[in-house]
Amino acid sequence: MLRVPGSIAWPVIAVFTCGALYYFANRSIYYPSKYPEGFWDMQHQVHATDVWIDTQDGVRLHAWFVAREGARWVTLYLHGNAGNITHRLPHIQEIVAAGSSILILDYRGYGKSSGRPTEKGLYIDSEAAFAHLLGMGYRANQIIVHGESLGTAVAVDLASRQPCAALILEAPFTSANDVAGSVLPILGPLLVHSYNSVPKMRTIRAPKLFIQGDHDKIIPPRLGQALYAAAQSPKEFWVVEGAGHNDILETAGPRYRQRLERFYGELAADGHG
Repeated sequence: MLRVPGSIAWPVIAVFTCGALYYFANRSIYYPSKYPEGFWDMQHQVHATDVWIDTQDGVRLHAWFVAREGARWVTLYLHGNAGNITHRLPHIQEIVAAGSSILILDYRGYGKSSGRPTEKGLYIDSEAAFAHLLGMGYRANQIIVHGESLGTAVAVDLASRQPCAALILEAPFTSANDVAGSVLPILGPLLVHSYNSVPKMRTIRAPKLFIQGDHDKIIPPRLGQALYAAAQSPKEFWVVEGAGHNDILETAGPRYRQRLERFYGELAADGHG
């Protein structure tokens, strides 16, 4: 039986353990629901049509498109890290009712989309969806990029590279590193180094609407406020009192649609679109 000296074995074990922790910590960012998980039979309720998008690296993405007749805007909706597009039915309904058509995307590895989620992959996916809207005939200044939770980092990255009508960030954060530090102090920031939105945010000129619950236990409100502080004007911050991380729309009630309507109206008044 081969005996390995302790001076070699323990460093190898330590490196392996750290590598495993790093891998699982970063994989735990994503909680996709693959088809048939979800509420796919509700597609007809929101009058959504299937959209298929091919990315530059060969991944086939699935999305839903819902048209709002006569709408000046189209929203590219980038959802959070869990579930899939079928779990965002209330958002689809409220955004359309507020006055925007919507393309809601399932990232690679989510819903009916192929592939496996990674930070770089999600950025590629958002770029492909944006290009698809341009191919449908929309101009960049008609596209509102709306991100939710993890999707806010994807939205910020996209808006830093592509001109758009506006940027809406729901439950935003500065970086995954900062979120990890709030969940697991000291060790968390050592394991997770991704989705850093602050330097990208500083470059975005489009009007911005930040939305955050003041009782968010997953993403501390201070992280959203720090990202807001890094943003150029014009910008607005709407605090939904009593809302946590996953119930902003439900807690806001009718105010959610009204706030979007007002924001869309401000964009039109300022000559966007």
